[in-house]
Amino acid sequence: METIVRQRRKKSKVKIITRKAMESMPEGAKTIEGKVELIQMLIPLGLEAVNRQLQEEVQVLAGERYQHEGGPSRWGKQAGSIYLGDEKFRIEVPRVRDAERNTELGLESYSRLQRPRELDEGVMKKVLLGLSCGRYEETARSIPEAFGISGSTISRRAIRASARKLGHLMSRPLNQDDFAALFIDGKSFSEDGIILVVGVTIEGRKKILGFVQAASEKESVIREFFERLAERGLDYREGLLCIVDGAKGLIKAIRNVFNGYVLIQRCQWHKRENVVGYLPRGEQTKFRRKLQEAYEKPTYTEAKEALGKIQKELALLNRSAAASLEEGFEETLTLHRLGLFEKLGRSFKTTNVIESIQARLGQYTDKVDYWRNSDQKQRWVAAALLDLELRLNKVNGMKYLPQLRQSIQRELGIQKQEKIAA
Repeated sequence: METIVRQRRKKSKVKIITRKAMESMPEGAKTIEGKVELIQMLIPLGLEAVNRQLQEEVQVLAGERYQHEGGPSRWGKQAGSIYLGDEKFRIEVPRVRDAERNTELGLESYSRLQRPRELDEGVMKKVLLGLSCGRYEETARSIPEAFGISGSTISRRAIRASARKLGHLMSRPLNQDDFAALFIDGKSFSEDGIILVVGVTIEGRKKILGFVQAASEKESVIREFFERLAERGLDYREGLLCIVDGAKGLIKAIRNVFNGYVLIQRCQWHKRENVVGYLPRGEQTKFRRKLQEAYEKPTYTEAKEALGKIQKELALLNRSAAASLEEGFEETLTLHRLGLFEKLGRSFKTTNVIESIQARLGQYTDKVDYWRNSDQKQRWVAAALLDLELRLNKVNGMKYLPQLRQSIQRELGIQKQEKIAA
């Protein structure tokens, strides 16, 4: 009995909060449209709020019950249905009749509640976050009266919503942001991969520019992808820092498309692991630590000198490891050379920014056991990326990005130019 009383009290409290929320709405929102928007957020108490709203409208049309003095009058009830969020519910709909005109008056609030609020988007997000279409009906019903949400219906809605997401991600203009850096990396995805580009604006915001589905980071594929980004308005002529893992095809494509306007920072973590991968297991921990300490030196001169000593040691132990360290050596020290390692190294010395996004992308996509086709794969990836983009934090050291821009321009001899037209 005590439990029942507590539940009743809780429900009563929720009702009071709801009523206060409606009373505190601005005058312009106290219309039927404003009330309907609020009601659609109240599940499961929404049904009770719906009934109140319908009765209020009936009262406006037909007056107080049992006090009829001509004009429209109450005319019983009929079965109907409404949407609360993306779920459909059966209700009884009061009827009002105008006897003089011999017509039934429709209820405006009922008509509005029959329109699902962002239905496709809501369904798509629930499916994306882990509900299979086959089990959606069993999971999504917040109260037993929900109906009209079969697996096939959900699948069609999710496809429509995710197709719109894909189109938006791959075509939205890029000339509205001023990008200071790009992170480019690939993620294994079923039998092939997704190569993703994340831009960092001069204010430090992260924005997903797009992706291409490809089995490898082949230069011709990446070059075409970068050219499409430029066509969408990506302005690289102010100078860009591109952070990559060191794939040769990727670096070649960057230079071919952004020729003369880009500096490359190769991921120090990837370089370190590539080098120690050549060594016997007993030597890996020691050289991993030495390489890490060398890369953490604050100045270019100190870091280069420390890495040079390690390279000499490696030449005696394993010439392949020494050659690996030498390959792309200067590109691993770009931030050092610009004098910005201490200010921006935390965010830009590795590809961790994009790898973190890829890991979060995996939380959406790794649960899928079987991909039917490329369209399904790309729709899911786009929808997931746009969803997580909303929660991306700004990069560390963002206040130094204007300084990075100036240093890149000095290094490359770039003169300030007009923006590329979209």
